[in-house]
Amino acid sequence: MFRMVYPFLAAFGRGMGVELTTLSYAMTLRSLAGALGPFLAYVGDRRGRKIGMLLGLFLFIIGVGLVAIRPSFPTFVLALILSVLGKYTYDPSMQAYLGDRVAYKRRGRVLAVTELSWSLSIIIAVPLMGLLIARYGWSGPFPVLTLLALVAFVVLAWMIPQDKVMITIQSGLWQNFRRIFAYPPVLAGLLMAMFSACANEVINLVFGLWLENSFGLMIAALGVASAVIGLSELGGESLAAAITDRLGKPLAVGLGLGLNCLAVLALPILGANTSGALVGLFFFYLTFEFSLVSSVPMMTEVMPSSRATVMAVTVASISIGRAVGVQIATPLYIFGSSSSRIPDILPNSIAAVSLNLLAIAALSLLVRGIKSRSETPVI
Repeated sequence: MFRMVYPFLAAFGRGMGVELTTLSYAMTLRSLAGALGPFLAYVGDRRGRKIGMLLGLFLFIIGVGLVAIRPSFPTFVLALILSVLGKYTYDPSMQAYLGDRVAYKRRGRVLAVTELSWSLSIIIAVPLMGLLIARYGWSGPFPVLTLLALVAFVVLAWMIPQDKVMITIQSGLWQNFRRIFAYPPVLAGLLMAMFSACANEVINLVFGLWLENSFGLMIAALGVASAVIGLSELGGESLAAAITDRLGKPLAVGLGLGLNCLAVLALPILGANTSGALVGLFFFYLTFEFSLVSSVPMMTEVMPSSRATVMAVTVASISIGRAVGVQIATPLYIFGSSSSRIPDILPNSIAAVSLNLLAIAALSLLVRGIKSRSETPVI
């Protein structure tokens, strides 16, 4: 649900009869809704990780089920909002659940394995969603998504044991937030997540339009292009599982952000043809995914006493970054495509590099803050 919107943005717009600008506003609402994640994911700290995961799945089921029952633009917008709230409630509780049970020195590999679902969804599921859209119209994927989410809810409720809430995290919601935002390393980590996500969204939102407008790729071909991107993310996650723990989490994150800058700068050059554009996108998503997956175990240990809430606030920062990226991505792309002197994607590339450099600066502040304080073990 989260991933299919990007490559099929134009198809959803045509199916519902709405303009790209209107869809951009809907995507902004989705990203801003993610900023509410900490208020829901706090359940994972207060009531237990399993309850937090089940709540996330429940919200997702309601969101996609609305479109399955009554397909329309308003229900589509509600599905965007509720599904992202579900994801941003589920993920922090799941990551905290594993953080409670896996030693920090091995956590990078374990959490990277869970991130494989992110890339496999675009490799396997997004092309299938493209086929459903081509055959049954824009709402075709939603009954399937509803059914899959219901199965996931039942399996999770059955398989995951009920966990106990630690006494150290029994403080209230606002007290928890105050502790988090008073700790400079957390703030630096949030800025890093926000800038990095914004950089990614500046390219992420327009890559489908770029491929369609520049090379005439249709829906089925865009699904295949998405699968290629999924393979790159699978490579990034596998690389993180293999070397993040050995390199050290901060070094791995910084390396990923730096290489992502190089990949972004290569996009306008490689984008002279379809193959080159796909190669450029492959390395763009590989390096971003490597840095993102490497940052997850790092953030789980910045403040262990409020692990689920910290992860939820991190996800909220990512949502805010994506919301800002959505707002600037389309105007930048329109500016690039309206000029015959520069490649369509060049303005977006320059913006993405600038934002990545800000993320690297925030990462350095996080590392310095950790070294000067004693809240957490060595990161």
